[in-house]
Amino acid sequence: MASDVATSKEPVVSGDDIQRVKALNQAYERMTAQLGRVIVGQKEVIEEVLIAVFCRGHVLLVGVPGLAKTLLVSTIARVLDLSFRRIQFTPDLMPSDITGTDVLEEDHTTGKRAFRFVPGPIFANMVLADEINRTPPKTQASLLEAMQERHVTVSGKTYDLPPPFFVLATQNPIEQEGTYPLPEAQLDRFLFNTLVSYPDTDEEFNIIKQVTGDYEPKLDVALTGADIVALQHVVRRVPVADHVISFARDLARATRPKEEDSPEFIKEMVSWGAGPRAGISLIMAAKARAVLHGRYHATTEDVKAIALPVLRHRVLTTFNAEAAGITSDQVVQMLVEQIKPMEETGV
Repeated sequence: MASDVATSKEPVVSGDDIQRVKALNQAYERMTAQLGRVIVGQKEVIEEVLIAVFCRGHVLLVGVPGLAKTLLVSTIARVLDLSFRRIQFTPDLMPSDITGTDVLEEDHTTGKRAFRFVPGPIFANMVLADEINRTPPKTQASLLEAMQERHVTVSGKTYDLPPPFFVLATQNPIEQEGTYPLPEAQLDRFLFNTLVSYPDTDEEFNIIKQVTGDYEPKLDVALTGADIVALQHVVRRVPVADHVISFARDLARATRPKEEDSPEFIKEMVSWGAGPRAGISLIMAAKARAVLHGRYHATTEDVKAIALPVLRHRVLTTFNAEAAGITSDQVVQMLVEQIKPMEETGV
């Protein structure tokens, strides 16, 4: 099977692709089993991160300290045999601390001086941007080119990042003093905004028992970086029916209060809605979710399942909605319940 993306208008899943889908479904089960040895619970978070991995997306993990966000990302990197770097974002962090910089060196044999590029921690397969909102916008923006273009530019020279490349950023939702909220343009670069919640009673018991013991799990590699790149192309070839694309489009457009056919509650509660990238993200994530679950085509149920993490950071509520305690999550859930796929409405 060729590794390049199919050029036909309708993606076609070949026989080789079907075997790869089966293999990925089996690998997904192995990955979740491996991650379960280290991470207790958080099944939805794990699934959303793995969906992002297989459709070349980035994830913003939002949760209070102590919920194993860093451990989750580093463990996924180990299971997928990916290089991993953690960058602690602080107010004094500079862009060159992330991308790297040119260093003047002298050749002791010739006495000549020349600049040599020293790569920064961004040059890894999986980069954890820890507490990304604690650094000024200038440094936050240094990630934009890397996230979108998969390369960085230093002193006029462009350096490609190693494929596959993912940014997983973390944010603390309760401590806002001395932070720099991410601008909408950078938030839109994240495929998912994933909420990491508290564990339930049994999960917390198991966490305490496991962490305070002498348990050191051994992890096996489920997939390699080359496998992931090949499977990313398979995900792009997963067929999607027109009514599923129309549903994703309608969901994204319905979040915009200035659209004539937007629901009344959107016009009252939303100041800015999602852009076209939201519809693209809905379909790509739906494809990856279908493949992870062993299916060969994406459905409207896949779109509904990932609507919250795709849309919650792309829907900005009004002051009146915030004063009434209405969150973007509630708005998206109301929207998913109201917008019906063409197949269901008989169109």
